[in-house]
Amino acid sequence: MTATQNFEQLGLELPPAPAPKGVYKPLLVVDKMVYVSGHGPVQTNGELIFGKVGVDLDAEAAKLAAQQVGLTILSTIVTNLGSLDRIKRVIKVLGMVNATPDFGPHPFVINGCSELFAKIWGPENGIGVRSAVGMGSLPENIPVEIEVLFELAD
Repeated sequence: MTATQNFEQLGLELPPAPAPKGVYKPLLVVDKMVYVSGHGPVQTNGELIFGKVGVDLDAEAAKLAAQQVGLTILSTIVTNLGSLDRIKRVIKVLGMVNATPDFGPHPFVINGCSELFAKIWGPENGIGVRSAVGMGSLPENIPVEIEVLFELAD
């Protein structure tokens, strides 16, 4: 099945693709690489999810926020490239968690996005290399920010 068909089977809804909040492009294609700027968790109503993990959100809620970031990234792909099928594979995910100093399960949180990508592009092409790190703060107090490098399909 195609990435688009896999997404449709999940029964999830894409939020609106966010406009840049600074001087940058949300997505840039260079040769066969698709660089996606850091995205936050945009909900289907266009509003962001806010809060610090370990205070305002627990690990499960943060994982859902990371899934929402993944959906936001998918929306940017569809808006800029026309279809999820334009992506061949996930190369690298960098996940940043706005967390308290004592919060440790950053990889668990970023799994919310990584698991979504694995369901869409499959275990071979949907799982790339990854970093999951904690941050003292993120823009506007969002709980998760994720940037991704993809490979274009032929």
